[in-house]
Amino acid sequence: MPSKKSSVSESQPAPQVAAAPKKTISFTLPRPAMPKSWTPVLMGLLLVASFLLGMLFTKVQYMQSGSGYVAPSAAGQQAAGQPTLAPGKPVDVAAGVLPVMGNKDAKVKVIEFADFQCPFCEQWFKTVEAPMIADYVKTGKIAFYWRDYPFLGTESTDSANAARCANEQGKFWDYHDYLYNNQGQENSGTFSKDNLKKFAATLGLDTAKFNDCVDNGKYSKDVATDLSDGQKAGVNGTPTVFINGVPVVGAQPYDQFKSAIDAALAAAK
Repeated sequence: MPSKKSSVSESQPAPQVAAAPKKTISFTLPRPAMPKSWTPVLMGLLLVASFLLGMLFTKVQYMQSGSGYVAPSAAGQQAAGQPTLAPGKPVDVAAGVLPVMGNKDAKVKVIEFADFQCPFCEQWFKTVEAPMIADYVKTGKIAFYWRDYPFLGTESTDSANAARCANEQGKFWDYHDYLYNNQGQENSGTFSKDNLKKFAATLGLDTAKFNDCVDNGKYSKDVATDLSDGQKAGVNGTPTVFINGVPVVGAQPYDQFKSAIDAALAAAK
């Protein structure tokens, strides 16, 4: 009897075995938890940033208007509102102790409250003070006085003290002019004590005497007195100029100051 053939052919391929699926390994990095103690810090930073932006916005507005700087209130915050553009009512304000420019016996007294760092004070110095000196000071018609109103920071008070140190050597107005002709950004180091000393050397002052005066803040109380007197007189913007007690605030055009001085001269006759 013939043998039975195998039911599986020798040429038939072997059954396929399905490959095991590849495994994908993923890594998830844990997010660092923000410490709860950071919350007040971040809130504080946001408040500071908001305040600085507000100060910048206000300053740009004043720069665009060309009127003047509004000084901060006693609480240290910037006062709101536009500077006074028209002369106000007469105010009883003293001339201070710094040397007068012009005729001390003149019937019209012009008293400026200003900050050496204030850009509007620099503008007033260049566009109003110069022609005013030519038209009224040199002709003996007015007496011109300076009083400090340093509100923009440490370099304001330091430069005010330094100008008074220069006054010890009869160079107040020379130093005053030099500061305005070399004004920089506020509290940027332009009026650092080292630079204030260099200015004195450039002007030929006795540097040993001057430097000691600056380092000791010899006239800091006098500077503070000027600031206080200005506040009592209603100064809240620089420059503020009193013409026989009538205040004009801001770097207004020279014609406005000229009109006010002419009116004061006419009234004083």
